[in-house]
Amino acid sequence: MQRSVLPHVPAAIRALAPYQPGKPIEELARERGLDPDRIIKLASNENPLGMSPKAMAAVGAALADGARYPDGNGFALKAALAERFGLAPERIVLGNGSNDVLELVARLVLQPGTSAVFSQYAFAVYPLVTQALGARAIVVPARDYGHDLDAMAAAIAEDTRIVFVANPNNPTGTFVPGEVIERFLHRVPADVLVVLDEAYTEYLEPADRYDSFAWLERFPNLVVTRTFSKAYGLASLRVGYAVADPAVADAMNRIRQPFNVNSFALAAATAALADTRFLAESVAVNREGLRQLTEGFEALGLSYLPSKGNFVAVRVGDAARVNDALLDRGIIVRPIAGYGMPEWLRVSVGLPEENAQFLTALVSILKERS
Repeated sequence: MQRSVLPHVPAAIRALAPYQPGKPIEELARERGLDPDRIIKLASNENPLGMSPKAMAAVGAALADGARYPDGNGFALKAALAERFGLAPERIVLGNGSNDVLELVARLVLQPGTSAVFSQYAFAVYPLVTQALGARAIVVPARDYGHDLDAMAAAIAEDTRIVFVANPNNPTGTFVPGEVIERFLHRVPADVLVVLDEAYTEYLEPADRYDSFAWLERFPNLVVTRTFSKAYGLASLRVGYAVADPAVADAMNRIRQPFNVNSFALAAATAALADTRFLAESVAVNREGLRQLTEGFEALGLSYLPSKGNFVAVRVGDAARVNDALLDRGIIVRPIAGYGMPEWLRVSVGLPEENAQFLTALVSILKERS
């Protein structure tokens, strides 16, 4: 009988359903015989403006040293983040996207016999990393598709080691005000890590903004994660970061891969952080795009979830059929049945003409259905 290594793979890993990213443009073009230049992608919450010109120039300059290993400590980017946000550099952990730092912090404390708390409809990485590490998931029912922090605090068990909170949340776009999160932090035991995932925080309106970094001194069990993939437009380069108590950051760096952020990502992120004009333009385009999409949904009589991110979830009924019809028309959005929302699509904000093309196609599809 042929022997296999697979039985030695932990059962929790063998049972994992891999994360399904948004469909690439090239894949749809191959599958349906479409011109890739005519396909629009509104599926992965990417910045429709692309990269900052300053970031692109920084990548070009970094190519000259492409044969060299990157700075494993990310000194320049850490220094820029420290200056921008008034942080001590020893609080910062860099990652290959924020997914990387989310996994790093989970690996610190999760193992078989422990548990993680997160919300229903929360980011798919939380249950994936929890299961991969053999820990138990405590999934708290959502309130209006968002986090019910009172219920989440009550759900913390003796074996709970980490709580994940995404704010704004993906895929629903819901938001918890800063003062509510601060009250929640007071309720969480000091030996339970709270991971505050702020991947979309740059898109918040001024009235909604709060300073989570200011809480770190009072709550050493708080870890804040952010990314350059969204508002900064660096999704393909994969660079994110965590800000934490220095002891927690030190522990994360002990298990971090030594060159987990490449030189081009480091250079681009440092330049993008300084390009405040591009960031402001990205936020403005997003604000108008959200208005354009939601007004379109209202005109169609469709329910949607008010969003604080760069996407919006809309209820279309037979979402699988609508999505397939959109793909036939060269429009990629994100079905979210995997999040337990089979009637919904998540639509990323695109350029005005892309949003309009999507809405026109949606009108046509819904008329065909009726």
